[in-house]
Amino acid sequence: MAASLFGALLLAASPARADLRMCNLTPSKVGIALGYRDTQGWVTEGWWDVAPKACETLLKGALAARFYYVFAVDYTRGGEWSGRSLMCTKDREFTIRGVEDCLARGFDRNGFYEVDTGEQKSWTIQLTDPNQPMAPAP
Repeated sequence: MAASLFGALLLAASPARADLRMCNLTPSKVGIALGYRDTQGWVTEGWWDVAPKACETLLKGALAARFYYVFAVDYTRGGEWSGRSLMCTKDREFTIRGVEDCLARGFDRNGFYEVDTGEQKSWTIQLTDPNQPMAPAP
């Protein structure tokens, strides 16, 4: 099991397009899983591979929820960014409905980090290296 990297997630409203974006400010390639609630209930999706110092759009269009949940894996150095909200994942690309009984349904269960968008229609999450001081949010 990879050691948990309790790195910082900088959160900022994005003035450009109405999307949910992830910017990887670390020197590592990372994998991103995303959890959120839609009109049919809870859903988790993954994996987005985000190169070092790059950004990726996770969801296109205006955001429909205030809270999103992120689980990130450091492919280069090992470790993860995680939180207390338990949701289902798989090793390969996935879309999973529901967050209950992950293991019994044949999925993995991981802790996701809560992101509060403040009900903005567009948001960028900045994943930072836990060994670097946090940059001030714009």
